[in-house]
Amino acid sequence: MTADLTHVDTWLFDLDNTLYPEESGFMSSVEGRMTDFVARVTGLPHDQAYVLQKQYLAEHGLTLRGLMLHHGVDPAEFHALFHDLSLDALSRDPELLIALAKLPGRRFIFTNADDRHAERVLDHLGLSELFDDVFHIHSFGFAPKPDPVGFQRMIDAHGLDPRATAFFEDSERNLKPAADLGMSTVLVGRHAPASTAPFVHHRTEKLAPFLNGARVKETAR
Repeated sequence: MTADLTHVDTWLFDLDNTLYPEESGFMSSVEGRMTDFVARVTGLPHDQAYVLQKQYLAEHGLTLRGLMLHHGVDPAEFHALFHDLSLDALSRDPELLIALAKLPGRRFIFTNADDRHAERVLDHLGLSELFDDVFHIHSFGFAPKPDPVGFQRMIDAHGLDPRATAFFEDSERNLKPAADLGMSTVLVGRHAPASTAPFVHHRTEKLAPFLNGARVKETAR
């Protein structure tokens, strides 16, 4: 069914596994380096470090947040782990570039990653010029999604009207605070069709076809 997004004038997108497919495997490289770092900081065996990594993600919305709270990790040191990762697994999607460019209104990135990571990925995908701003983990003071505080800081920083905002994410739980605020929510990825969460308003395996098929305001910028 075609999504009616004619009320939307602000388009909010997660970055990783949303603006490129999870199937690329890029985030596996990120996770691998993260586990190595957790093991080094804690002294845990690799398998236990992975368990702790996921525990912090579940408890704090971000593994880094747990490492900061419980191990005094410097976020700059943590983020530097990923700044030289190869981006070869990521490919430009011409259909997505066209679909994003046609969206009427403002477009923002809302990511738990840092600014350098977002910049590298967006540049590689050819998407940098299509977004008005990147709201990254430093921007919202390390209150990562799904923390409602991070959402409110995003809204305040850019004067968003949640009722006129659509939020696209690959993580189901990150959509709940958006829906609570009045945003239209879109779950993206191969797992999306199976979601039954009431706060997920739209579901799509692939982003570009969804955007191309959605009904939007006639006046484009």
